Amino acid sequence: MLRIVASTLPALRPLMRRRPLLNPKALVSSRLPPRPFCALSTSAPPAAAAAPSDAEAGEAVALVEHLTRCAAADRAPLRVAVLVSGGVDSSVALRLLHAAGHRCTAFYLKIWFQEDFRNFWSECPWDEDLKYAQAVCDKIDVPLEVVHLSDEYWNHVVSHMINEYRCGRTPNPDVLCNTRIKFGAFLEAIENLGFDYIASGHYAHVVHPYVENTEAPSVLQLSKDKIKDQTYFLSHLSQSQLRRLLFPLGCIKKDEVRRLAAQMDLPNQGRKDSQGICFLGKVKFSEFVEKHIGEMEGIILEAESGDYLGNHRGFWFYTIGQRQGLRLAGGPWYVVEKDVRNNVIFVSRNYYSLDKRRRTFHVGSLNWFDNSGPGNSERLKCKVRHSPEFHDCTVTKEHTEGNGDVLMVRLSEDDQGLAAGQFAAFYREDLCLGSGIILDSWDEMSFPVCSRALEIAKLEDKSSLGKPVRIINLEHLVKPEQEAIKVA
Repeated sequence: MLRIVASTLPALRPLMRRRPLLNPKALVSSRLPPRPFCALSTSAPPAAAAAPSDAEAGEAVALVEHLTRCAAADRAPLRVAVLVSGGVDSSVALRLLHAAGHRCTAFYLKIWFQEDFRNFWSECPWDEDLKYAQAVCDKIDVPLEVVHLSDEYWNHVVSHMINEYRCGRTPNPDVLCNTRIKFGAFLEAIENLGFDYIASGHYAHVVHPYVENTEAPSVLQLSKDKIKDQTYFLSHLSQSQLRRLLFPLGCIKKDEVRRLAAQMDLPNQGRKDSQGICFLGKVKFSEFVEKHIGEMEGIILEAESGDYLGNHRGFWFYTIGQRQGLRLAGGPWYVVEKDVRNNVIFVSRNYYSLDKRRRTFHVGSLNWFDNSGPGNSERLKCKVRHSPEFHDCTVTKEHTEGNGDVLMVRLSEDDQGLAAGQFAAFYREDLCLGSGIILDSWDEMSFPVCSRALEIAKLEDKSSLGKPVRIINLEHLVKPEQEAIKVA
């Protein structure tokens, strides 16, 4: 039977009543005060389950050393707050920590906020998640606490996203959620409750220093599963956050996690992985943007010619490299630039042409796990989105009065999907050094927009443009060297 636990933890009671945290400034900066490494409290953890016996640890599955290496089995028993979502990954992470001898309490963070979308309440996304989370916890006799962080999520993630879209940038809600909510607001709430670590089902590996060397930093490494690796989403955490985290799945591949879930006979072993932005559930992204930002009709211009091709709903619905939703004939068309001031979208059919190079950009709001960051002109690897693919790159440090330290990044090859507002994470071998936010300022190698297109974009009265030019693509009828026909 499902039981939503009314929190018995004093520090969590305000969250259960949906009140804001007492220190919102700390959430905005996402920087928590340092805590001594592995400082074990002498008091018993609140509502924590007793450490399992040797027989219990081996009851569900014979755990070999490599399965518990990322679960800090050599330091058991630790007091661990485990974030669970009802999915397979977090459930296996909880089971591994429990089997490794740690004293675990599970926490489900309720961040669903879309009361405005009434038509979706019949399929409330967190209700099913919570039932699975409770079933897993009941199976291994671990207490589950439900914590409401909807207000915090709205104030420090969703509102930020809306503002970024209004400015023409493309934010990453998953990075913000990890930094400001899961390991920000929640970590702050349980700071004084005696837990040594927070754990989750992320695919990443945190290597902590030996207890004797408390001054050394913790480091973030790629997980064993390079396809599922989630270090990109964790790359903007602070050192004080990182040193409090455990990721038991960092040493395991996804297919092995699935096999373990079956061996452990977890209630959710056959459940599919979640997809998309976590807080939207079944709400389409376009519906969310329309609800909270609205629509404002603008024009679409061909970047190379300045031809007026059609209209769009508002620049915030589109990101660089986007192909869907343009509703233009003669394509495929891609968004290549945006004029935010004049609400104009520039498109091209030559997005992937060799002469349209996009490999140099600037990164600000830098965050490094060891504070110093990479060396000047150092060759590194980087990710500009969540993907198993890396770019070789060279980074050069710059300084601007307005934005503080800035990196100029030169990729070894083109990337046509660079978007301002996204994060760029940097790596030295398998070590994640940190990340920064891709800035609006592009160098001379950005996608060229002709002067005619720029002049038309500035027109106050765009009704003088008349009817859009209609492009008919006759590639299947004409020779490759012939251009498509433009029809007025």
